[in-house]
Amino acid sequence: MPHRRSSLPILLLIAALSFLIPAIPAGEAPTASVAGLMQECVADQETLANFYDLPGSPVRFDRLERLCADWQARLDQTDFAALNQAGRVDFILLQNDLRQTMMRLETERRKATEIAALLPFRDVICAFEQARWRGGPVDGRVAAAKLEELARQTKTLRERIEKALPAKSGDGKKEPPTPTPTATSTVTPPHPLPPVTPVLALRAAGAADELRAVLKRWFEYHDGFQPEASWWLRKPYEGAAKELEDYAKFLREDVAKQKGKDDDPLVGDPVGAAALAGEIRGEFLPYSAEELLVLGERELLWCEEEMKKAARDMGCGDDWKAALEKVKTDFVPPGGQDTLIAAIADEALAFTRSQTFATVPPICAESWRLTMTSPETQKTIPYAAYHRPEMMVAYAKEEMKGGDKLAAMRANNRAFTRLTTFHELIPGHHLQLYQAARNNPQRAAFATPFGIEGWAFYCELRFWQLGWARTPQDRIGMLFWRMNRAARIIVTLRFHLGRMTPDEMVTFLVNRVGHEPAGATAEVRRFIGGGFPPLYQASYMLGGMQLLALHDEALRSGKWNETSFNDAVLREGSIPVELLRAALLDQPLTRDTAPTWKFAGDAPR
Repeated sequence: MPHRRSSLPILLLIAALSFLIPAIPAGEAPTASVAGLMQECVADQETLANFYDLPGSPVRFDRLERLCADWQARLDQTDFAALNQAGRVDFILLQNDLRQTMMRLETERRKATEIAALLPFRDVICAFEQARWRGGPVDGRVAAAKLEELARQTKTLRERIEKALPAKSGDGKKEPPTPTPTATSTVTPPHPLPPVTPVLALRAAGAADELRAVLKRWFEYHDGFQPEASWWLRKPYEGAAKELEDYAKFLREDVAKQKGKDDDPLVGDPVGAAALAGEIRGEFLPYSAEELLVLGERELLWCEEEMKKAARDMGCGDDWKAALEKVKTDFVPPGGQDTLIAAIADEALAFTRSQTFATVPPICAESWRLTMTSPETQKTIPYAAYHRPEMMVAYAKEEMKGGDKLAAMRANNRAFTRLTTFHELIPGHHLQLYQAARNNPQRAAFATPFGIEGWAFYCELRFWQLGWARTPQDRIGMLFWRMNRAARIIVTLRFHLGRMTPDEMVTFLVNRVGHEPAGATAEVRRFIGGGFPPLYQASYMLGGMQLLALHDEALRSGKWNETSFNDAVLREGSIPVELLRAALLDQPLTRDTAPTWKFAGDAPR
């Protein structure tokens, strides 16, 4: 499904969760019937999304929207009152997913429309592919003419855009007149060109690459199997494919200035206020974007005060940035980071058990390992990450430049690593995915980062309260990451609201959090690169705060203790935390339950 939580390419944890859905046996309990519906709906969505793989095509949008409407009609016939609490939670998860999918399809359709003038060949390529699906005959002569026209028009379009670009040497280039289509033209005449911004150029370049892959698939289906078609099509196809490749490269490199270099400008595609508000509703947050921004700033200010306390304990007065600089210089030599992480992981496991924080089954404790990330990967993931069953370790490698080596070691110093290790392993993501594979598997495809990243950040919050930080340096390390989570709320929401440029995001992370410039740039490049839903970065702190508020509420009830609560959270799955609250505290639910839980009235510490 477009932008489906379980299919985004870079969301490693959500992707891992999506592979945990086994066949669900039939059962008589109400929740089992809803679980079956969830599994069937996910299968239908994935089947049709994979089948109608025509980038930006109205056929794709129409079919997926109709599927959502059909499934909503099925849900409307479900007797919600007859479901038990778990079944009601599953029902709401499925219904919410359908509504969110419809909203995202609408956003994708709008974005496709915005670049239609830059992709006049889209309809022809999609029509070729649709005709191929059921093995219909192809008229090689007619198709060849269409391909030749496609190549001519693509080349002309590229020249029009190129001449409209700002002149490099004041030569006063002007856009040539639009050519008049011939009577035999088979490609949509050129649309009036909108201003081709780097954002639109990058979006169109990606779509052009996808369409070129569709055209290649269509040609290879016929090539050699229908001799007459091959005779007519080979040269026109090669010409069209080359023009499409050159066009996408031109848009990406000459217009958007994305050449795969470290100093490429940062280009992102904000979703806008309306889509952002829809995402907030879909995560069951009873707050506006403005209120979340206020919350992020409030948390950031709290962290700054705690940083000053730790700095004073280090003899740096109130200069927490000086204290942070000392922490960054305390790193292990090249080749020693994996040994450090292994030792911290053992300590974190012992701490988890000594604090009776959560149950850690022996197989879970046994089944993780380390892997080193490449210098290329570190351009967007400069810190530790998790990809089941491995913790990805970012550190200096021999082939890096000297400055890059030092930056990698500073960014993964001892104090920072002391937090990222348990965030990624135990009791963080490794334990989380272990339990997800064994409990409520029907919810895996509906996982939210507010549950996934929220859990790992909640572990950070509880470890802070339980005394994991042994020294002021450890506190600085934990507070750096906490500041980073608060700053992510601010920079990503402002970006998607159109109030902050990517360069301003980098400056904010450097000045307010103390990031290395290279690390801040890598963070921002990842945030705006299209692989994350717009609330993903905000989900760390907001989801963690929700879980901490729920923890305090549950333990005050006297029905839960530390271990039973945390184990229950992991069993329920990475669902919106307000629904998790309803499941654990037996809160009333209706089929149209809306978010009401103001978890951050007094932000928990």
